[in-house]
Amino acid sequence: MAQAALGAAGLHFDELNKLRVLEPEAAQQTAQLREECRAFLDKIVEFQRIVGSLIELVDQLAKAAESEKMKAIGARNLLKSMAKQREAQEQQLQALIAEKKMQLERYRIEYETLCKIEADQNEFIDQFIFQK
Repeated sequence: MAQAALGAAGLHFDELNKLRVLEPEAAQQTAQLREECRAFLDKIVEFQRIVGSLIELVDQLAKAAESEKMKAIGARNLLKSMAKQREAQEQQLQALIAEKKMQLERYRIEYETLCKIEADQNEFIDQFIFQK
């Protein structure tokens, strides 16, 4: 009866016979909710730690990818410049070949001219010897 009178006034006894304002069932649910909240909070903290490490890993991979991309761009530019150098060298060699061909043609003409002069001189020498 005393418990009923206290219950009507909103006061209750717990399992240790301490006077409480909350009903024992509500206090138990509150304690259970508190434990569930702590477990949830622990899971959230663990999730944040995992996400943080994942973000860190993704950042490292992004930096590595950017570095490799820059290396690839550098290699491509080097290859292009080497191709341009090769083209310039080829043009220089073509010009040198053309110059050497012209020089060869001059030498050939000069040789033919000298051969003709030699033939003329030999003929002159032969005529001169026969006249004596």
